[in-house]
Amino acid sequence: MQEVQLGSHTVRSHGMTVARTHMHDWVILMLLGLIVVILNVIHPFYRFVGKDMMTDLKYPLKSNTVPVWAIPMYAVALPIAIFFIVYFRRRDVYDLHHAILGLLFSVLITGVITDAIKDAVGRPRPDFFWRCFPDGKDVYDQLGNVVCHGKKSVIKEGHKSFPSGHTSCWGPYAYFQVLEESRSVTQAATIVNGSNVQVTEARVENQEDETSIHGCMGLSLAHNSGSALEELESGRR
Repeated sequence: MQEVQLGSHTVRSHGMTVARTHMHDWVILMLLGLIVVILNVIHPFYRFVGKDMMTDLKYPLKSNTVPVWAIPMYAVALPIAIFFIVYFRRRDVYDLHHAILGLLFSVLITGVITDAIKDAVGRPRPDFFWRCFPDGKDVYDQLGNVVCHGKKSVIKEGHKSFPSGHTSCWGPYAYFQVLEESRSVTQAATIVNGSNVQVTEARVENQEDETSIHGCMGLSLAHNSGSALEELESGRR
């Protein structure tokens, strides 16, 4: 393979080459975007919601704390802006292209997985009661299931509680791998430290035992010497 030299590949000189080389990646990316759109258009699974379940589903219906437009701004637009700043300093279209492609792939794959599970599970949100019955008057059919009379789009979003879009796939795989390795190293260090402490304690106990043994031997020798001297003195007398 031809060596890629830093600073010698710009969008003008190698942009078309990079685009043609990764054309299939961009086609897959567009298909992922189409799947995300379809998953948001179709209706999720409407599971059974009975009256006895409404106790945990009566949280107040409020507007989003984080605006919808802010998510793509912070998750996509801001990182891409940073990529371009780095590109203008390094002049490497390969880094720019791979960074943008990797970011978009991670966002869209996360969206496909999250939305697919949301649609399949159909778990009601904590504010489902007020989505289903905006006037506070609940209605149920003969089987005990809810008969909603709220706005259809609001009810539809009310069946997409799990998994939470704010917490799905929030860290890359490499982050969790490094985190797992750091935990393993910490555990290994703890085990080694524990072993060293046990060895040190064992050495201290051995030293104490040796000291006590030497002390006993010294007392015994002193006692024997004293007895021998007394016998000599008594013989002289």
